[in-house]
Parts: sequence; C-alpha cells; structure tokens
Amino acid sequence: MERVSRVRARVFLGLFAFVLVLFSMRLFKLQIIDTKGDTDNTQVYSTITTVRASRGDILDRNGNVLVGNRASYNLVFNHYVTKSNPNCNQALYDLVQKCKELGITYTDHFPVSATRPFTYTLTEFNTSWQNNFQLFMVDRGLDSDITAPLLVEKMRKRYEIPDTWSDEDARAVIGFRYEFDLRGITNLPTYTFLEDVTDQQLSAILELNTPGLNVEASTVREYHTKYAAHILGYLGGMNDEQWQEYKKQGYSMDAKVGQTGFELAFEEYLHGIDGTRYDEVNKDGATTKSYYTKDPIAGNSVETTIDIKIQEVAEKALDQVMHNIVDPEQREAGDDGAGLDAQGAAVVVMEPQTGKILACASYPTFNLATMYEDWDDIMKDDLKPFFNRAFGAEYPPGSSFKMCTLISAMEHRNSKGEYIYNYGEKIEDKGVFTKYEGFAPTCLAWTSGHFVHTAYDGSPGGIDATDALCYSCNYFFYVLGDLNTWENMEETCKALGLGVPTGIELVEKTGRINTPDVKRQVYGSGVNGNFSAGDRVLGAIGQGENRFTPLQLAVYASTLANKGTRMKATFLSRVVSSDYRTLIKENQPEIANQLEMAPTTIESYWNGMRKVITQMGGTATAYFGGPKDLYGEGDGVWPLKGEVLVYAKTGTAEHASLGSDHGAFICFAHRKDETQPDIAVALYGEKVAHGSWLAPVAEQVLLSYYEMDAASEVTAFENQAG
Repeated sequence: MERVSRVRARVFLGLFAFVLVLFSMRLFKLQIIDTKGDTDNTQVYSTITTVRASRGDILDRNGNVLVGNRASYNLVFNHYVTKSNPNCNQALYDLVQKCKELGITYTDHFPVSATRPFTYTLTEFNTSWQNNFQLFMVDRGLDSDITAPLLVEKMRKRYEIPDTWSDEDARAVIGFRYEFDLRGITNLPTYTFLEDVTDQQLSAILELNTPGLNVEASTVREYHTKYAAHILGYLGGMNDEQWQEYKKQGYSMDAKVGQTGFELAFEEYLHGIDGTRYDEVNKDGATTKSYYTKDPIAGNSVETTIDIKIQEVAEKALDQVMHNIVDPEQREAGDDGAGLDAQGAAVVVMEPQTGKILACASYPTFNLATMYEDWDDIMKDDLKPFFNRAFGAEYPPGSSFKMCTLISAMEHRNSKGEYIYNYGEKIEDKGVFTKYEGFAPTCLAWTSGHFVHTAYDGSPGGIDATDALCYSCNYFFYVLGDLNTWENMEETCKALGLGVPTGIELVEKTGRINTPDVKRQVYGSGVNGNFSAGDRVLGAIGQGENRFTPLQLAVYASTLANKGTRMKATFLSRVVSSDYRTLIKENQPEIANQLEMAPTTIESYWNGMRKVITQMGGTATAYFGGPKDLYGEGDGVWPLKGEVLVYAKTGTAEHASLGSDHGAFICFAHRKDETQPDIAVALYGEKVAHGSWLAPVAEQVLLSYYEMDAASEVTAFENQAG
C-alpha cells in the first residue's frame, strides 16, 4: 500500500507540473509574444478630474446680461495613457510642431525658459508651483543647486529624448513630461493643455490622435457689452497671495478668479463649487467607466445697480466731448487754445435716494472682449486706458467744492458764538484778497478783466451766497475760508462724503482733505509742510491739498441733493441663484451719515446751484435750457427744459503738472412737479480747461434717464390698464 501511494503521488505531481508548464507557456504568449515585449500589466487607469462649475452671470439693474458664459472646449491629458504609449515622445513632439504651425501658445509649469539660454523662471509662479518643483527635484534625486541648462540636459536623458531634436523642441516635450510626472507625486488635477480651443484648432489637433489627449466641455466668460470695462473686470490665474486665501475655500490651484471690477468684488457669489469625476480608461485611452463623485454647483448671478443704457450714453457722450475739446477745428476763432492738451476723464451717475450707481465710466476705455488681442496697443497708449479714473484717481475739486465751504460756514460758529456766515449776508468782492502780506489770491473775474462781482439785482453791499455760487466768486469763499477753521472744514467734508470711503464693493482711493497733517505727509516736516492761513483760504475754493475721486464728487452731489443725508454708494442690487429662481441676497439702501442743516443753509446752496444755470452770469447758462442755451450758445436747446430742474456747479482746478486746468462738473435734478432729487452726476476732466465744457455729458445722461423713466411709467400704466 505504501508503494502504491508513492506512485500515485508521483503521478499527481507530474500532472501538476505538466499543467503548470501549459499555463506558463500561455502566459508567455499573452504577455510577451502578443504584446511585442510590452510587459506592463496595468490594463486600466483611473483618474479624478476636476469639473469646473459655471460662473454666475453679471447683470444690470434691468436684468440685461452684461457678462455670461458660452460653451467651449478644452484639451486635457490623461497622463497615464500618454506615458504608457511607446511613442510618447514622438506624439508630444508632433503636438508641439502642430501648435507652432497654428500659432497656438500654451502653458506648462516647468520653471525653465522655453528658449536658450535656459534660465529658471520660478518667480513667474506662485509658491505652490514652486513647492511642486522642489518636490519633483527631491523625488527624482536631483540637486536643488543644479543649473537650468544642466537640468534640461539631465531630463532630456531621463526621458530619452532624441539628440537630433533642437534644444527648444526638447524643452517643450520636457514641459509635458514634467506635467505628467507632477500628477504622479501630487494630487493635482489632470493637466489642461489648452482652454477654449477654436473649431479649427480642435480639428487640426485631433487629427494627430495624440494618446491620452481628450476633449472636455467647459465654459468661458462672454461679454455682452463693450461698455463698463473698468467696473465689470476680468478673470485670471491666481497669484500667490490669492492662492493662500482661496485654497482655504476649496479652490483648485489652477482655478480662474476675479482680478478686477465686479468679477473680483463679487467673487464669493459668482464662483461656483467645482465637482469631481471618476474615470477609468484602458491603455488605448477608451473610457471604460465614468461617473461624478461630486456634482458641480453653478455660481450665483449678480444683479448690479448699473443701467447699461445710461452707461452707454455716458461713455459715448464723454468720448465725444473729450474729442471735441482736443479738436482745434471745433474751437471758435480767437480761442486761447486751453484744453487742447486734455487727457483722461470720468463720469459717475447715482441715485441720491438709494446710493445706487447707475453708470460709472473712465475715459479712455477699452473692450474687454478683445482686451488680450489689444493688450500691446493699450499698454502703449499714453492716456493709460486701463487706469480707472472714476474711483482710482484723486483730483483737486476746484470750485465744485464751494458748497462744502458755504455749508461749513453756515453750520459752525466762531469764537464769539456767532455763525461764521449768516443767511443772506453779503460780502463785497474786492477782486484781490490782500489780508496777508505776500499772499494775494484773486478772483477769476479780476484776473481776466479787473472787474468785480456785484449783486444780480443791483443792490449795494456785495453779493450773497447764491450769487457767489452762481458766479463762482473766489473772493467770497476766500473770506469764508479765512473766517473758518480747518477742523470745521474737515468735519463738513467727511459729512458730505469727501475724503472718506464711499462704501462701494470695489477697491477705491479715498482722497485727502486740506489739513495740517495731510500737508506734512505730502511735503514733509520742513517749511514747505507748514500749514498757514493761506492754506485755509485756498482750501475754501477746492485747492490746497483737497483731492477727491469723481465717485466721491458724485456722493457729494447726492448728499447735497438729499439735504445732508449721505447714502452708502453701492454697485450691488441683489444676488440670485443660477436658475434665477431663488433670492440669495437683497441689498438694501444704507444711510452712511446724516448731516443736520438749517433750512436756510439748504435753501442757500440749492438756490445758488440753480442760478448757475438759470441766471445770466452763471457758469453753466449755455446748458439745460439756461438763458444762453435758449439764445443758441449751447449745443441745442435742452429738450427737458420746463420739465426737469437741474442744480449744478462747475469747477476749474489748478494742478502741479503743466498744461491747462482740470475741470469738474456736478449736478442733481428732479422733475418740476416733485421735490425729491432723482439723479446726480459728477464729471471730471484732466486739463479740459473749463468744467462747464463737460456739461453736455450730463445733459445726455439726464435726457436718457428721464426718457427711460417716462417709458417705464407708460409700460406700468398699460399693464394696469390691461
């Protein structure tokens, strides 16, 4: 029995060995013969792909889409498939050549210049990309002190790139291989090679059949208007500071974020929540399994306060006026040529009762839709079209400041307990203010013709505040400035919105007020930094160290219209869900400050600003149906004369740079049968010589506003009647 058992065991072992040999031969055939030597056993590769969430729309106050999205295609690498292909380098080389042929530029994060002599470009990337490079160097056992040319040489050998290829082509392929390898040692999402590929580019590239290169559907920003470029803003990749902030909110490192304007200010609402997709592909790149592990959530849409129709009117009118000012053929015979050197300008339109900004434009401007194509020309333009003058530039307000001086004098008392200026009080215009030795500022009327301002009705004793505003009499305000204190003036400025933040959601300059501290900051602690009585006097006419943005002037005009109630300025109306069905946020009007004023104070500056237009001698009588407008000295009688009452103030400001004076124009208006102001406008022009020359822009803005207001009333009536 024992012998039989041994025989059986031997037979069993023999059969087992025979079967094992058969399986081994079959396995050899499958893995070696049939695969032609490619013994990589991995047949399926899995990846996690970030699925971009659609960004929310930006709309105007009437629901018109200003910035939205359009469908686009990206080319994305599955690096597993590409690397496993035996002709990986050649396929990438062919792709590089095709991109050159088509004029396509793309980005990789290999921090070495694209052409010889090779140098490191680490400073062009944020800290995270720099850290990824250091991680790569450690993982590959490369010395961190290696020179860029030597690194390229070593990586060329590592990736077995042919010696016959040029150094630049080799560097390009290394860039791809580097991106692929990074995905193997980090949790970076798949490498997006090209974004927003055109149909022609897509067709040409897909003909190459590059292994692992896939088409992904996506969206890109689309601009539905060529206006409001300075406030709409644009998207871009994150810098290091932005990445440090946004990574805490779950952003991927290659996400696009708002860089300027509304895109930046409302990033928290507009940016959606990216999703993730799990994909399995075989070695040929065919997808065997795909599903979302996290659905993307589209961003919310932001409805702004901007009225794009008024914005368009404002930009067109400002462009036309600025071109007319610098065009010698538009000038009358004997013109002194002032203003021919005019440069930039800005206009801001507000609703006084709510603080909502209806239009905000800077001149010159640019087109967001073609910004990158036009980039070089824009950068070469001496007028700096990218510069947002509306709330990024600070200017001396000139005579547009005089209502502030008047209010401060009428609302403050002197050391005797008496009001600095009393209602109806007259001050004699002497032409030259000579109170202080060596300091003799003059009135413009005196400078141009040696005459002084007298009361319009011919009464003796000088002029009152209303006539002083009408004529813009400097001497009158020299006296008020001399009698007042800088502390009182600073207090009034801030109450009216000058030299303080306006409240807008965008980054803004906040200006400065004519005070001793400010002068020392500007000129230092030496003699030039001393603050004197002369500074108070000049500050009273909007000179000295007073510097404000056009937006602040609009807030100022609105506060004057509101009789002391300063509203927080805002660009935000509301935020709604991506499907427009759910209200996320409703922005309510907010009072920023309340300046209590006597009725006589309000009456004084209201009447004075009205006289600027209606009384002969006023500085804007050629506009808004004023007497000169009726006599044909304006640009045509204003169609709304008799229906809308306009209150205005012009300003001409001296400045340190050479050339013509700057000009300012502010106004507010209401319907004749109403008392509440509807709209306020502020304009500022660099070297335009006269603030009144900007008035035609305000005429067009008010005309557009009231025409649309009337149309909406008709529509409302028809809806009710129906």
